Amino acid sequence: MMRLWGRKSSINVQKVLWCLAELGLKEGKDFERIDAGLQFGINNTPEFLKLNPNGLVPTLQDGEIVLWESNTIMRYLVSQYDKNGRFPKDVAAQYSSEKMMDWQLATFWPPLRTAFLGLTRTAEKDRDYGAIQKGYQATNQTLGLLDQILSTQDYCSGNQFNIGDIVVALGVHRWILLNDTFPEKTGPRSELKNVERWLKQMRSETQFGEFADKELNIVK
Repeated sequence: MMRLWGRKSSINVQKVLWCLAELGLKEGKDFERIDAGLQFGINNTPEFLKLNPNGLVPTLQDGEIVLWESNTIMRYLVSQYDKNGRFPKDVAAQYSSEKMMDWQLATFWPPLRTAFLGLTRTAEKDRDYGAIQKGYQATNQTLGLLDQILSTQDYCSGNQFNIGDIVVALGVHRWILLNDTFPEKTGPRSELKNVERWLKQMRSETQFGEFADKELNIVK
């Protein structure tokens, strides 16, 4: 049985759990999940560091294969376990999805991560509210590009759902939650009609709602 280390509140673990669910793989039956990271610890133990020297989650062990980096884990899972064609395999769809996964890591997530960690993982006395608002407002501009993309196609990668949608959607969801929770700290959130349509579509057609946080895990 596969083993997955990671707490459910981690955005990168949520990516993998959502992917597993779309593939029809169930926790307890097809894979074991072990809470790790933050309050659960484990990720800094010698045993864990042998698997993942970064000391981060998620980490996946499937037989002799051990993987870290959430996007890589998702690619692996689709390559090995998508027996029913849940995700498109043609070259255009695959690499459009890859493009959005790289965009999420390199362009979309870094400024939002500054705001997210500043407001949820940093004690209030240590928060840099200038940097937090700057990061959030930069994300508004970045997501304008996503809104433009979604004006001409149903999903991030084209007109079929793919794993690129998973990684971007979870980030967009946190962008919304941050503003809902800290509107005075983030500044205004852009109104992006095509992004809103896409998220509603994801909620109705995929397992998005099962793996998106209902509220932020906030450091008091």
